Amino acid sequence: MTNKTGALIISHGSPQPEWVEAVNDAAGKVRIKERMPVAVSFLGNVEGSSIQDGIDELEAEGVTDILAVMLFVSEGSTHIDEIEYALGTKDAPDRETDLEPFAIKARMHVGRPMGDDSDVARMVWDKVSPASVNPEREVILLVGHGSIHDGFRQRWEAGASALTKRVGETSGLLCDYALLNPDSVRAKAEEWISKGRRVLIAPLFLSTGYFLQTVIPRKLEGLDYGYTGEALLPHPLLPAWIERQAETLLAGLDTADTAE
Repeated sequence: MTNKTGALIISHGSPQPEWVEAVNDAAGKVRIKERMPVAVSFLGNVEGSSIQDGIDELEAEGVTDILAVMLFVSEGSTHIDEIEYALGTKDAPDRETDLEPFAIKARMHVGRPMGDDSDVARMVWDKVSPASVNPEREVILLVGHGSIHDGFRQRWEAGASALTKRVGETSGLLCDYALLNPDSVRAKAEEWISKGRRVLIAPLFLSTGYFLQTVIPRKLEGLDYGYTGEALLPHPLLPAWIERQAETLLAGLDTADTAE
């Protein structure tokens, strides 16, 4: 049987249609669509576009090898863990999950989340830069969701630290990070303000909503800081990131075939 490759973009999902449209729009611009079928799927909140729906769609087109592009911010996300388990790429999740294993006939090849990719750093800077008025006296404070769970928390910290360095190189500004879980956002902001720095808040969230509109501002209430309130999406660099992830997985597949 001839092998056929397809790409499955997996994201968290959102009840906000504009966010789903941003993901679908980015997927529509990836050049790899010219070479293989591409399906967009969501963990939840999007009827008719579940991960199982995406798998079924690709397999119906005869796909034998699925390249799963993980559109998540951090390795520390518990969703990465449960999705990998449900896709059959790990025997058991690191943390208990209600997600049942998917029905899959094709071979599954799973990529990594966005992490400290250079395009992600550019996305962060592009979103926060409109709030900058005096770069020499400012510090960018990346704010991520984080995790209270041991193991996941350390992955969040490592990823946020690496991305902080990359954003600093991209922007030329001093950078730091804070997490909502365990909460260090206000303490970090107050620390930099006490040093005479104006803090620019850069949320590491793909979509806008409750965390960006309510949680972060509430934690910083009474402080003077710069904040656009914008999530990472939409952004024109997202298709490039998706493309590169799929190409990396495809190259690994080609290498494995050659080795055989």
